[in-house]
Amino acid sequence: MKVKIAKAEDGRPVKATIKVSNSVSLPSLTEGWKFNFRKHSKKAHFETYILVCDETPAVIEGCLIFQLKGAVEPYMAYIEIAPHNKGSDKIHVKVAECLIAFACRLSFIKGKEHYKGWLAFDVLEEDKQNEIILMTLYSQKYGALKFGETTMVIPPEAGEKLVAQFLNT
Repeated sequence: MKVKIAKAEDGRPVKATIKVSNSVSLPSLTEGWKFNFRKHSKKAHFETYILVCDETPAVIEGCLIFQLKGAVEPYMAYIEIAPHNKGSDKIHVKVAECLIAFACRLSFIKGKEHYKGWLAFDVLEEDKQNEIILMTLYSQKYGALKFGETTMVIPPEAGEKLVAQFLNT
């Protein structure tokens, strides 16, 4: 799926693609990523997607692992932007937004019964303060609702807005 991210320095649009990670060496902890996508992508029923720029398709800008829990419930198991897209000298912006919107799109396509269009995920941080900050960000930026202690859900209405804003380029 074609998406548009942007250069962090000037906001210039950059053509990018979200695609299944077939035969791509996925990032892991040894490359400075928080999650070991190489390991987690091997789990049964996990679908792994990468976001790459069209100009540099060998460089992964972000990674997403999607799961259909119990064969009905859309679940964003792992999501992370590349280390070079974090901090004050990041290269690209809108990577996370595009990946989350893509996961919302998958929730409409793959979700079953009353789970269709609902995207669940957990926010788990070692530092509880960071967890609260991240949950607040997900609520404010993506319309996510807190459900239980660490689980959040993006409802269909918010998911539709994200899809329209970040995927319909």
